[in-house]
Amino acid sequence: MRRPSVLAVLIGLSLIAVSQSVPVVTRGADRPARILVAAPTTLDPAAQGDASSAAITAQLFETLTTFDATLTLRPALAQGWTVEAAGKRIVFTLRPDLTFSDGSPLRASDVVRSWLRLIDPAHPSPLASFALAITGASAYLHGASTDAATVGLHGDDGARTVTVDLVRPAAEFVEVVASPSFGIVPPGAGQAGPFSPGSGFVGSGGYVPSAATATGMTLTANDHYWAGRPAIAEIDLVTETAGTSPVEIFAAGDLDYAPIDSVDASWIAYDPTLGPALRSIPSLATDYYGFDTSTPPFDDARVRQAFGMAVDWRRIALLGSIDGAADVATSMVPPGIPGRSTTDALPTHDAAAARALLAAAGYPGGKGFPAVTMLTGGGPFDAAVIAEVKRELGITVTYETEGFDTYFTRLAQDPPAIWSLSWIADYPGRNDFLGVLLGSDSTNDYGHGTSAAFDQAIADAGAATDPATASAAYDRAEAIVKSDVPVVPIAYGSGWALARDGLLGAGQNGLGFLRMAGLAWAP
Repeated sequence: MRRPSVLAVLIGLSLIAVSQSVPVVTRGADRPARILVAAPTTLDPAAQGDASSAAITAQLFETLTTFDATLTLRPALAQGWTVEAAGKRIVFTLRPDLTFSDGSPLRASDVVRSWLRLIDPAHPSPLASFALAITGASAYLHGASTDAATVGLHGDDGARTVTVDLVRPAAEFVEVVASPSFGIVPPGAGQAGPFSPGSGFVGSGGYVPSAATATGMTLTANDHYWAGRPAIAEIDLVTETAGTSPVEIFAAGDLDYAPIDSVDASWIAYDPTLGPALRSIPSLATDYYGFDTSTPPFDDARVRQAFGMAVDWRRIALLGSIDGAADVATSMVPPGIPGRSTTDALPTHDAAAARALLAAAGYPGGKGFPAVTMLTGGGPFDAAVIAEVKRELGITVTYETEGFDTYFTRLAQDPPAIWSLSWIADYPGRNDFLGVLLGSDSTNDYGHGTSAAFDQAIADAGAATDPATASAAYDRAEAIVKSDVPVVPIAYGSGWALARDGLLGAGQNGLGFLRMAGLAWAP
């Protein structure tokens, strides 16, 4: 899931003085919970590609599998699955008697139809890449086939099975489909217009959106949820604070869960009243810069290497970080991802070598270098990167920022020479930060890079039947990224929140959202 490279996407710094005591807010099982979230851009799981929307769609549309608080894969709508044909076929068996929130049956054919929406040629998902492991999916997405039956998805409503045929062995597909993009929607969803909160909304998750305003949304528990009606009957999502600090709102008793900035966390940790409410939120996220490798000057690997070596990425990350060295990125894959390599995959900082590479590419001292623009969502490292490129290479980079709503359209249709993103894991796998972001056929490769060696390494990792072989293949892929420099990681994500005393299940697993169906008020 993506977001612009902004550390404070949702909230700003507050550094306020709170009252001497936090109000005790009486909560019973029948009382709603008020949770601060970023406003979603869509409620359609197939249309979402940003973390803010995924955090909401994950509550409304259930997936076949899911991850618990320890990042252990668990069955959700599927009661189980088998891996067949040497890893090239996965058969999911759905739980019996599943229904949507209106009581209508949820069948295997609904799973197939929902997943086909990701690769709809007319309206492809921003995360369509996740489905390209399915046989025939790429041809269908790109119009080479117009027959959905050619896609390796087959549902048997009577047997309650969904059979998935894969291009190559990819047992991790059972983890991929835990992504909110693979949420199951009812028949006709999206055909009559956007997904809108209200009495006619039908979902498959723990909640349905019953009302919405300019400042938030109300979620009502789904009586037909497969795991049983959620313990908290109503959740008020707050998306707008009118400029008031979330810390202040929480302290006043008007929020029960609120993400906060690291600066606030640094003093709240020592505050006797708010300190007990502070929660550390793991975040499997990487902030990174990328280059448009399809056009000059960054189609020349020597130019990318020069930029990679000229900037002291580690120093910039450390100086711009609130949480210290733990946030400094050493590879695209963040800590916490199983099997992550500890090898440093950042370009070596060597300004002299960078200038030599730039000269070899035909731009000695930056002379003759074409005008280039860096476009970001506005981040803490941007100014320092531009300054170091100017000082070490003699190149002036024009800087622009763009709002969240249009940023990704620009990346997809008219990418700037240099751009930045923050990527939050959809599932805890190395491929989610490598093949999904940099593969030649990936819809999320905004730099349009092509590397046969990288693609082969990713394919080898996916086809591996043992962890050691897969790990070695991913290591090869990371070495290629370090050498070719299509992207440069700079920082890892971290987060903090305030959670009301008595709100159970408010922990996160690093995938960017609460599982609200698991929340409950303590007796």
